[in-house]
Amino acid sequence: MKAVVFEHFGGSEVLRFAEVEEPHAGPGQVRLNVKAVGVNPVDSAVRRGLMQQILPVTLPAVPGFEAAGVVDEVGDGVTGISVGDEVLGHTITGAYAQYALADAADVAAKPAGLGWEQAAALPIAVETSDRVLETLKVTGGETLLVNGAAGVAASVGVQLAIARGATVIGTASEANHDYLRSLGAIPITYGDGLADRVRAAAPQGIDAVFDAGHGALEVFVDLRGGTTDRIVTIADDHAHDLGITFSTGPRPHFGSALADFARLAANGRLSVRIDRSLTLADAAQAQDVSESGHPRGKLILLP
Repeated sequence: MKAVVFEHFGGSEVLRFAEVEEPHAGPGQVRLNVKAVGVNPVDSAVRRGLMQQILPVTLPAVPGFEAAGVVDEVGDGVTGISVGDEVLGHTITGAYAQYALADAADVAAKPAGLGWEQAAALPIAVETSDRVLETLKVTGGETLLVNGAAGVAASVGVQLAIARGATVIGTASEANHDYLRSLGAIPITYGDGLADRVRAAAPQGIDAVFDAGHGALEVFVDLRGGTTDRIVTIADDHAHDLGITFSTGPRPHFGSALADFARLAANGRLSVRIDRSLTLADAAQAQDVSESGHPRGKLILLP
């Protein structure tokens, strides 16, 4: 099959488009004929060799962890999924390929009204945001501060928190304020003076913080009255020094919950902004854009 591979750790120049051996579904697994792939910052970190303690890979390796496609092999013991089903989910073999394997419990049916790009953009973003909101125990009537709210996972978190009945204040550059308003959030800019802007937007105080940025954790501790409870980050390594929860995933067997989110997306009640769609041959360009930290939404690869 055609796939993107890297034989050495390094920059995006180590990625190449090549012929590799096809994977085949084992017990409890399904194989996807991949139709769209989600590009994530972790893909670049794995390529650079920075995730070997958490997500070890054996070289040569195919990058990528989320995809949408058509099931074309079903392993022993799998029930409820058949060849020909359209699904989305987390993959256990590299997703930047014509075929990828997934645990059957980690995929969900793709609703007919959901396009391939939107389907591939959902799995990691919704699992991440749902995990954080569950950890924070966000409920109706509360005020949630989302730092870096225009990012893919954080913007999904904004939508899910509002659906829970929370008021959301989101930090972003001014260029993204209209986008946050369209999601129902109250936008403010990040940077110097952040605490004052948060207090002006939420004079009653904030109940929880979903951090998807860098360098502001001390500000959030201050806003929370000096406590680190109900602050969760998915991006700032400084969390460990402050005793703040750094949330990582994905949780296993997320397919059932993912199916619910996919239906919300198909019904127009949940969206992921797409920056652009490229081909697998453009994987290096996609990862460069992802690493720049400035994509305006999800990056998608199409085989």
